[in-house]
Amino acid sequence: MHRVVSILAVGLFAAGGDGRLGRAKEFLTQAEILKIQDAVEIDRRVKIYLEAADLRLKTAEERLAGKESNPGEPLEFFTVEDMLAGYCAILRSVMFNLDEAAGRPRAPEQLVNALGNLKERTEKQLKSLAILRSTAEGKRKEEIWKLTNEATEIADGARDGAATGLARFRPKQKSPKSRRR
Repeated sequence: MHRVVSILAVGLFAAGGDGRLGRAKEFLTQAEILKIQDAVEIDRRVKIYLEAADLRLKTAEERLAGKESNPGEPLEFFTVEDMLAGYCAILRSVMFNLDEAAGRPRAPEQLVNALGNLKERTEKQLKSLAILRSTAEGKRKEEIWKLTNEATEIADGARDGAATGLARFRPKQKSPKSRRR
């Protein structure tokens, strides 16, 4: 158990320790905060966080490509930089929540579901981050490029920590008994 906690903690602090997130707006919308507060189970909570992370990456990609937000959209006043900083903060929150749940696994099935979801989603998010990094590089947007690298390091750490956690908490498969006739 301590190994999972350590791996998640390493992923948490592997990148982004330079304080750039200090300038970010609140990284969750009021609606997202309310959903998370209502989600007691770790797997539901992680799912909501990861949906918020996906939204930030999708919106950041669209904005970087030149698409403006529509009035009233939840992330209307967020810049690409705000969304990437928010993405990093969301993944850190997921890792803190999982770290806490791994320290006292009351519902191992929910923990395994949450870890599986984190692993699967970060694998997809890493592809989006690669596109964002490439676009930022092509447009010579240095701050976005740096934040994308930071987000990539955090997502890599989260994915690796989730894989380690799955190996630790996933129930062992029972081997079929050989039958004698």
